[in-house]
Amino acid sequence: MRQIYSKTSAFILAVSLFLSGCKSTLVRDNVKRTTGLEGHCAGSEWVDDSSLAVLPVPVVAFFVPHFDLHKVSSEPYLHRCGDSTRVVNRDVSVNTTACLPAGLTRIITLGVWQWCPAHVAWSADVLADGRRTTAD
Repeated sequence: MRQIYSKTSAFILAVSLFLSGCKSTLVRDNVKRTTGLEGHCAGSEWVDDSSLAVLPVPVVAFFVPHFDLHKVSSEPYLHRCGDSTRVVNRDVSVNTTACLPAGLTRIITLGVWQWCPAHVAWSADVLADGRRTTAD
């Protein structure tokens, strides 16, 4: 019984460590401003974060760097909340956990292309008109 328990705990630890590196933060404001706010904006959506090999030769492509086909940046998501001068307390993160099972596409294409569905989540507070983004 003890050996099963240690194997289960080792598996849970390995999975948690493996998946912990699958989320990256693009923008995060450490200073939380609460005065002069008009509202809160938040959302999330799935995006394509696929990559292609720099040298698209089958099998060789496993060993060369890959570049992103669709660059995921924070600007388009925060722009949905309003003008950049009115958005504070920003937080944009990309979760690429779904890329792990989708990594099969890299094997099928012999390293040339990898499909990666990523989940982007954003939130921000919107300042009222006439307020500046500088600290009070």
